[in-house]
Amino acid sequence: MLLKDYFHKEVGLSCEYIDLLESLFETLELPKGYELLKVGSKSKKVFYIEKGLLRVYYYKETKDITHMFFAEKSFFAPVENIFLENNFPYYLETVEPTVLKVVDYTSIESYIDNDLKIQALVRNILTNVIKKLSQRLNSLQFQSAQERYSALLESNPDILLRAPLGDIASYLGITQQTLSVIRSKNMD
Repeated sequence: MLLKDYFHKEVGLSCEYIDLLESLFETLELPKGYELLKVGSKSKKVFYIEKGLLRVYYYKETKDITHMFFAEKSFFAPVENIFLENNFPYYLETVEPTVLKVVDYTSIESYIDNDLKIQALVRNILTNVIKKLSQRLNSLQFQSAQERYSALLESNPDILLRAPLGDIASYLGITQQTLSVIRSKNMD
């Protein structure tokens, strides 16, 4: 979904606000495997995914672990950098060719401070990020591997077709072999 359509359909902004916000964002077309952010980054960029898939990951010893996926019609912002002024603790990469709208948070901050509609938009975006993080934490703490897989199938079935199985397995907190067993049981 295009950014302007998101602003109109999902948030209900007027054309005036949509034009203002669109003018602040730049468009990036990136290939698969492009690294947007690295561990230690201080970036305050906010990303909206118009097309494609992003993966947030980290290394535990020598193994790379997928922390989150972000697909079309979603925002990603390095909360650690923007609000906590910490270094970014992850890597952010494209999983497939991707089209992003990107804005530096500092360039929209004055609008946020002075406009109730834009405050509501940012609150909506932050609420969605918090909701996604809360669901992720809940699933890792309280769900079995089968339940996590089923929840992924229900909420984002296309990720199973778009992301490598190793990335999906690490996101679910299981091995590729366990993922294969779970997938085969679901096909029965």
